[in-house]
Amino acid sequence: MLHQIKRFIPNWALDIYHRTLSITAAAIYGNPSHKMVVIGVTGTNGKTSTAYMIAKALEAGGQKTGCTTTALFKIADKEWLNDTKMTMLGRFALQKNLKQMLDAGCRYAVIEVSSQGIVQHRHEHIAFDIGVFTNLTPEHIEAHGGFENYKQAKINLFRHIASLPEKIVDGQKIIKAFILNKDDKYSQDFAVPGVDNIVWYGIDDKSDIKADSVEESEQGIKFKLGDNQINLLIPGKVNVYNSLAAIATAKALDIQTSDAIQALEKISNIPGRFELIDEGQSWRVMVDYAPEPESLKKVYETIKLINPKRLIHVLGSCGGGRDVARRPILGHMAGSTADIVIVTNEDPYDDDPLQIINQVATGAREQGKIEERDLFLIPDRKQAIYKSMELAQDGDLVLLTGKGCEQAICVAGGKKIPWDERLVAKEAIHSAVAKRAKSK
Repeated sequence: MLHQIKRFIPNWALDIYHRTLSITAAAIYGNPSHKMVVIGVTGTNGKTSTAYMIAKALEAGGQKTGCTTTALFKIADKEWLNDTKMTMLGRFALQKNLKQMLDAGCRYAVIEVSSQGIVQHRHEHIAFDIGVFTNLTPEHIEAHGGFENYKQAKINLFRHIASLPEKIVDGQKIIKAFILNKDDKYSQDFAVPGVDNIVWYGIDDKSDIKADSVEESEQGIKFKLGDNQINLLIPGKVNVYNSLAAIATAKALDIQTSDAIQALEKISNIPGRFELIDEGQSWRVMVDYAPEPESLKKVYETIKLINPKRLIHVLGSCGGGRDVARRPILGHMAGSTADIVIVTNEDPYDDDPLQIINQVATGAREQGKIEERDLFLIPDRKQAIYKSMELAQDGDLVLLTGKGCEQAICVAGGKKIPWDERLVAKEAIHSAVAKRAKSK
């Protein structure tokens, strides 16, 4: 209802509304960001993993760190899953979170910054010191009215940082910096005037922080950074970039590269990102967020390294004003890559769930998938996951995308159904194993 009402409010009035909330929230909580080093991470994909890796790398310098991401929150030694269904918290919740970090003795705060959050001025009255750019691909196009608007929203974080004065934290002057992905074709657009300290990372030869000799495997990923050999326990080439961004951020804050690397090598998983569910079953199960085509492409590339006998993919697509155009694209990708496709609900909000499912399924049908043979339409997500485990055979891989570690499914009327994909997957595995044992 609120979403519908806002459509009739002039943009200038919405701007005043959002900016008033931002300044009020910051004032109520005493502007906590002015007393910490604040890092903002934005881009299309990899924000959560990058923010988490940055937090871990900064901790290696011996200081407490906090972070807010799509997947989880962290304040010093305490970590818990994000149950808000928001990438970037609202103004009051975010300022409260920053105040809690400050009270817990955190020197560093890492914030995953969304384009929608920037449009709503949630980043204002947060004294960011460092801006980190991961990558940019077409996403949220309908919400922003075009790709250029989406890109400019992201860039506004860096303009905001450039406009801020440098500050002193614990007697130390903090030099503002931009950490930019050299391999992304839009990265130069983020090097806005006003910040001279720009660190470029990537695999490109012109990068300041450059990965060489990248080797991917099912067990993780290896690469060289200068004289350092880095061995990550988490798979996916995308994590080369995420870890480089973390190392570059640590370096900009005078933390030893060797210490940052050691911290990154200890990360065994990031919730809902390339997360393998192992209950002793004879097939693999992977949970990944991957809500849009580019991130799904990266997941498929990682799965090729595993080389499963068959790929069974359970997916859906989001409602609530999210990009409708990507629905058949996701189905097309699944139809051309997976052996069996199961289309289900993700977060329909007030949209017709069956319409979303059919739009995704259209793409799979175009790739030759036939219903009740290698294409199944099952609206109930739990039933869909149970079906995938029942179909799985020795050596297969069941891929569950769209939810990651989110703690709710959003349906009509603003209702949220409690949900944890990982727990449901475990239950479904045990159910399938028990049925097979009983039938023998």
